[in-house]
Amino acid sequence: MPSPPVSGLDRRLFLTSLLGVTAAAAGLSGCADSSAAAGETASDAPLASQVPAGTSLKISSYQNAQQLQFKLAGFRDLPFKVADWLNIGAGPDVINAFRAKSLDVANNAGIPPIQAHYQGFDAKIVAINITRKPNYLFATKPGSDIRTVADFEGRRLAFSQGQAQGVVLLRALEKAGLTYDDVELVPLTSNQFLTALQSGQVDIAPLGNTQAPAYLAQYKSARTITTDVVDLLNLLWAPVSVLNDSAKAAAVAAYVPYWAKSQVWTYEHPDEWNEQFYVGTQNLTLAQAKAVTALANKPLFPPRWDEAITWEQETADLLAEGGFVKRFDVSELFDHRFESLAAKAVPAEYRR
Repeated sequence: MPSPPVSGLDRRLFLTSLLGVTAAAAGLSGCADSSAAAGETASDAPLASQVPAGTSLKISSYQNAQQLQFKLAGFRDLPFKVADWLNIGAGPDVINAFRAKSLDVANNAGIPPIQAHYQGFDAKIVAINITRKPNYLFATKPGSDIRTVADFEGRRLAFSQGQAQGVVLLRALEKAGLTYDDVELVPLTSNQFLTALQSGQVDIAPLGNTQAPAYLAQYKSARTITTDVVDLLNLLWAPVSVLNDSAKAAAVAAYVPYWAKSQVWTYEHPDEWNEQFYVGTQNLTLAQAKAVTALANKPLFPPRWDEAITWEQETADLLAEGGFVKRFDVSELFDHRFESLAAKAVPAEYRR
């Protein structure tokens, strides 16, 4: 059955239904409308200079991309053991994996840490990669007459509150002068967006740049709408319980520079990445792969996180205005012990 649209006073019910599974699993069904519950105090102890022998991490590698990046870049003799590369990427799935202690560090956009806080789960951001160009565009259902964001008024929009696609949609609506009540938000997770478009369950869904070529090739009467709305933050984050373990915190600190270098390697080797990843694992043609790579962001690792914190606060406030979360100070989401590690690991042109 299609998920019901959301507007006005139904938004609170929408939030509850969207978070129901996660909240129930965490025993938080009675707390979903509160700020983060009192949890473990985050450590401010200095990071160890060396990773203790035998320390391991379970790391997210959505579509096995991170694992492949490390392999192609030649990162083999890591100072810690990778116990598992988990093919997991969506924010809600990452939060559930954090709760289950099956994941130690993950790569996401800015919104999942806000969502985790709202659900009462303690986690911290440990690395930032600034995104200057849009990673998402809006795709229409086949046969749609929608051509601009202004045309979203009165339409059904796929909305994932806990993922980057959600905040991109909200920012696009805000920029177009549309309010939440001008549209119908249909609660879905991003892995449901394509099916929802194909079936006509929604009129619009935000798709990643990598998804759009195959969708448009299959549905000739569909179109895409590009905007200049970006989701500024590509980040690493980890549960406070992991960061309070001195050995694991040292391993995370050792992982951050390799993560930053792997982003730089991918950017500097587009032809190899196109062949090995997009063509070899994602079933794109080489032409499609090149089109995706042409839209890729140059990785930028800020030595200081001031801009990232400001952006994260704006995102949290935007969600709060819609009644999706309660207002809070996002500065508590950042573990400044790790602040300069990514920037120090890359050439100056990638520090910004």
